[in-house]
Amino acid sequence: MDLIKIICGMLAVAIFLGILTCGAHDERKAIADEPENENVSASAAGVTGEIAGKDHASEENTSSEPAVMKPAPPDSLILAQGESKMATERRDIENKVRATVRLLDARGEELFASFREEESPWYNDDFCVFVWTINGTQLVCPQDKDSEGKDMEGLLDADGKPIGELFIKAAQSENGEGWIDYNWQDPGISETYRKLTFVKKSTFGGQSYIVGSSFYVDDHIMCRNLSDCRYLEEPGNINAVELLNPENPGQNLDLDYSIAHSIVKPGENIAPHLMKNPEVHYILEGEGILYIDGIPVELRMDQLIYIPAGAVQTTFNTGNSTLKFLAINQPGWSEENIKVF
Repeated sequence: MDLIKIICGMLAVAIFLGILTCGAHDERKAIADEPENENVSASAAGVTGEIAGKDHASEENTSSEPAVMKPAPPDSLILAQGESKMATERRDIENKVRATVRLLDARGEELFASFREEESPWYNDDFCVFVWTINGTQLVCPQDKDSEGKDMEGLLDADGKPIGELFIKAAQSENGEGWIDYNWQDPGISETYRKLTFVKKSTFGGQSYIVGSSFYVDDHIMCRNLSDCRYLEEPGNINAVELLNPENPGQNLDLDYSIAHSIVKPGENIAPHLMKNPEVHYILEGEGILYIDGIPVELRMDQLIYIPAGAVQTTFNTGNSTLKFLAINQPGWSEENIKVF
């Protein structure tokens, strides 16, 4: 009898586990088989960089590899709660463009002259509006009046993205509005800048328009690639490149610290030096020994070291590969705060 009870119990457990396993497989399959929606219209809170519904895959491509799902931006209700200066500017642009559209819907092209007036609500340091026909002809552009009357449908960004078509697609979408994300290059300038433009459809007297305004993402978000930076060799064999420093011109950063990427080649060392401020090192690659006021600290990858203000430090590379680490200073690094012996 006991043996029968044991067998029955084991069967019950096996059946229960089988049900759980079956359910888990079904759930994973449903997620994996969910197709990517390529026809999502650009909402006021979302950002689009593709033409809705456009198939970029070759008809001859018969690969069975699954497509990589692009992560979706946060829900619009979440985005609306952003408290940064960028979120505030973004909402301000949306509100002003929508208000402009309401006026244009009511009064039409008689407003175009006002849109071009400097220091007007539509053309000032904080905001500038442009107007196209729904087919892409530029009607109002206060910053570049020579472009008025030109066909902008074929406008491309610095990477060849068809942003003219994207503006038109967003205005003609179900929502009638949307954000477009792209890289822009001003004439005569080698640098490219990331821009976001909000467009909205307007209609007056049977004529449809596209009203829009933009802002530069680089005014709020800074991205730097190490490959684009040049190492500077400071006295004491300090090979470093500053990734960010709030004291550097052009870096309008709300920070009180700096980050540098430093390297020490095999068999070399950094001369003893003193930082008047605290410093943090984070080891990225390699191995070595860091002496802090004569106390040795063995260095290895993924290690963080806090160095007190006023300590004499020197770093040795004891490995066969380049020692790489981040040096974080608070306040930001400056020549006045370092003394090399």
